[in-house]
Amino acid sequence: MHDHGLIHDLAVMTQQTADRRRALRWLSAGSLAGAGLLQGWPALAQAVASDADTVLNYAESAYAAWFPGPQANRTGGTFTYRYYPTTGNYLGVSNGRVYVLGPLFGATPIDVGAVATFVAIANGTANASTCSIIPEETAGPYPADGSNGLNSGRPGSNTSSTGTINALSLSGIVRSDIRSSVGGAVGTAAGIPMTVKLNLVNTSASCASLSGFAIYLWHCTRDGLYSMYSTGVTDQNFLRGVQPTDSTGTATFTTIFPGCYDGRVPHMHFEIFRSVSTATSASGKIKTSQLTFPTSICQQAYASDGYSTSLTNLGRVSLASDNIFNDGYSLQMANVTGDNTNGYITTLQIGVAA
Repeated sequence: MHDHGLIHDLAVMTQQTADRRRALRWLSAGSLAGAGLLQGWPALAQAVASDADTVLNYAESAYAAWFPGPQANRTGGTFTYRYYPTTGNYLGVSNGRVYVLGPLFGATPIDVGAVATFVAIANGTANASTCSIIPEETAGPYPADGSNGLNSGRPGSNTSSTGTINALSLSGIVRSDIRSSVGGAVGTAAGIPMTVKLNLVNTSASCASLSGFAIYLWHCTRDGLYSMYSTGVTDQNFLRGVQPTDSTGTATFTTIFPGCYDGRVPHMHFEIFRSVSTATSASGKIKTSQLTFPTSICQQAYASDGYSTSLTNLGRVSLASDNIFNDGYSLQMANVTGDNTNGYITTLQIGVAA
């Protein structure tokens, strides 16, 4: 696997089926506090302490935003683990496996892979042979990829005579910075800057980088509106764009932190194409999916001016209740770093069978 960070790698290595992702159940909140964290879990043989320290120390060093240390090792049942009270996250090992739970991944403890693999990541010796196909998801009602539309012909919306909306045929849609409209429309989406790096790998070829492919990314404004569809922004096409993947398989976008509208957790949509030349309508796509963000990061971002409605909406929804991610989201949980002043960097590995 490509080492894009421990959190990213944790997500990539999580079980591939919903049944396995949901097999470990969350104990009561009270029993998880302090030393009671893992008591009551099935008995597992404890991992080697030195390897446990390697994984836990690396997490604290490289990803202090989620695992702010130093924290002392604790034991519960057969686990060696550390609890991070300022974030509410836990990271532990048992029987040669690594486990994570807390706000970062929602209220479900997850077995994310072998201790040996994460020791290799920490030591810089990980290989690139493990990745999983990202789940197929709906494009939702606002894709602007030629698959649906509105019976309108507003300037800049590229609505055809039959009502089909297709941003992919707009002049200038192949661009990295997607904050402003193109194709004759004038407007720029406001919000906290965010850089999105999507790394495309081939699950059928030892996770080799897929260069020369294309990714179409789109998402809502900080107010929860979709350009080309939502009232007030039907004449805009910002927050949509196509980028080719480079030699490392990465497509990079400059955008804003998306808002949270009622009924859905914050998310972004994307479609994968074999090339920019085939990224002209939905008929050319080979994969459709969505990504999401750690709840704690969203809460931090939504404390910023302009996101108050998003903060309210976020409080009424969770990954467990979301109609897309309630069957599992580990392969779609992005790694996010940054702050409201300097902006955020979001990374996700996307596995496809190419």
